[in-house]
Amino acid sequence: MTDPREPQGGRRGVPLRRIEPEEWTTRPFQVLHEQWALLVGGDEHPNPMTISWGGFGTLWELPIVTIFVRPVRHTWGLLNASPFFTVNFMPEPFHRALELCGEVSGRDVDKWAAAGIHPLGGGTVPVPRVAEARTAIECRILAHLDLDPARFLDPAIDRHYPQADYHRAFLGEVLAVWTR
Repeated sequence: MTDPREPQGGRRGVPLRRIEPEEWTTRPFQVLHEQWALLVGGDEHPNPMTISWGGFGTLWELPIVTIFVRPVRHTWGLLNASPFFTVNFMPEPFHRALELCGEVSGRDVDKWAAAGIHPLGGGTVPVPRVAEARTAIECRILAHLDLDPARFLDPAIDRHYPQADYHRAFLGEVLAVWTR
């Protein structure tokens, strides 16, 4: 019998399977910067948002995903309202969906419909995964930190903030990893 939490669509019917966080292998310096991902926050009205900054590692003896979101983003409020998120790595045919989810706001547009992607109920968190993802990571926020420009040691960093809308870093414990 098929697990109802696993998509039957995605990559021609290949379901996601759950693996332990330490089993997941990737190129951490390329996967976000070059390939991007869809961050989904919000359990009542989830919103996919493209991310290209973040990190993976260990903190407090736990597997951690760190994501960075500006306070002007719709997803920022969703992350502050519910302590869960998913990070979804999309296959190549969904590059346009990634672009769209980074260009428009979920305040104004149903990005799921506009991007042609579908929510898939989370296995361990109330926030959905993206059914078409090749890998999805489910996380629980343990802490958040606001970037303080007074602490930037390299003045060139400030060029990323012409609107002074400094990121908040959300530190999420990895609860589950789903992959094809």
